[in-house]
Amino acid sequence: MTETPREGPIDHPLRDAVNRELHARPPESVTAPLRASHLVMMTGTDGDDASAGRRHVAALCDRLGAPPPPSDSQHHAVDLGAFRLKWERHTEFDTYTVYRRGAFDRPFAEPAIQSVPADWVAALPGLRLAAVHVAVLSAEAPAPGPGQLEDLFGDDGYVGARVTGGAATVWSDFRQHGDGWGRILVRDQGGEDGLKPRQAGRLMQRLVEIETYRTTALLALPLARRIAPRLTEADKELSDIAARIAAAEDIEDERRLLGRLTALAAEIEKLAAETTWRFRASRAYSALVDRRIQDLREQRIEGLQTVAEFMDRRFGPAMRTCESVEDRLNGLAARIGRAGTLLRTRVDIALEGQNRDLLVSMDKRARLQLRLQGTVEGLSVAAITYYGTGLVLYLAELAREAGLPVDPKAAAGLAVVPIGLAVWLGLRKVRQRLELEETT
Repeated sequence: MTETPREGPIDHPLRDAVNRELHARPPESVTAPLRASHLVMMTGTDGDDASAGRRHVAALCDRLGAPPPPSDSQHHAVDLGAFRLKWERHTEFDTYTVYRRGAFDRPFAEPAIQSVPADWVAALPGLRLAAVHVAVLSAEAPAPGPGQLEDLFGDDGYVGARVTGGAATVWSDFRQHGDGWGRILVRDQGGEDGLKPRQAGRLMQRLVEIETYRTTALLALPLARRIAPRLTEADKELSDIAARIAAAEDIEDERRLLGRLTALAAEIEKLAAETTWRFRASRAYSALVDRRIQDLREQRIEGLQTVAEFMDRRFGPAMRTCESVEDRLNGLAARIGRAGTLLRTRVDIALEGQNRDLLVSMDKRARLQLRLQGTVEGLSVAAITYYGTGLVLYLAELAREAGLPVDPKAAAGLAVVPIGLAVWLGLRKVRQRLELEETT
């Protein structure tokens, strides 16, 4: 029976998954005028929490008669009539972006989130971490002046720049306003150099991602401020231990110092276990913020800070604080490790010295025992010879009583030397055999 030839090579089981990842979370295609509301909800990394957002979006889709997200999806975009919803699942948070097309009189008066059922928004799983309204003005709308911008953002502390090669202008103050939302205003410059639908979608995605990753990156700052004083105390304690190591006089002092050092190392390792993931995530999020700002391709507006300048002056120092604390923590752990190695080496050397002295003492006792054994051995030869001669004397007296011409005393005297020699040789042979067994 012949086998049916295969039509082609066998695919790797993950081929489709890794290929789809390149096209995951595509930007929306949008046109001005447009309003959008972006929410970031922290849900953690637990499996049940990770799927809560998907289930919540599926419930809204069922409620409004739209297709729900697939059971294994990490993102979903769906048109729900009066608005369009885009949901994305990230490592530790979910994002929900609501788009609402159409003209509007005031940019932030009727945000897009108001189109979504209020009870659904109130029941979003997780904790709100970031929230921002985005308003995109068309090229036909008049460019906002300084007075209007101050009314929108509350004061003159806003930043602005022309972005995407001059195709649009962006303003924001990166503040949380009284309604709990931030604000970003975008104006399409229009004409041939204006925003194309895909280009506008990418711009909006970059702007909301800057807000998302900026906020998640800053989660490490309170943690860094909390542990920084303890790191200072631990550094002083380590310096004190290092100074006492040099002044330690005996092994008991070194053992006490080793106990203190071990307790300090355990505490630092505990701090590292509690903070390492957060600090590393903060670095990753900060890098994403920098990348998204670069993608904006900002051009300066006279008299205003650019987004990059604002982040460098406000966001940058916070990230450098987190990085500094993380570096201090890692450096302190390394220094404790080196001090522990040094102290353990000193203890080991002291123990080796004690063991050497103990071996010398044992060697002396062994020699004394050997001498004592030699003395006892001589006494043993004499004692055995004495008892052996007594037996010869007893036997000789029996022989004389039996009529044999034997002098008992003479026979006993003549037997002393042979008996003593035989006993000595016997004991020597036994000792040699025992020594041979010990060496083998």
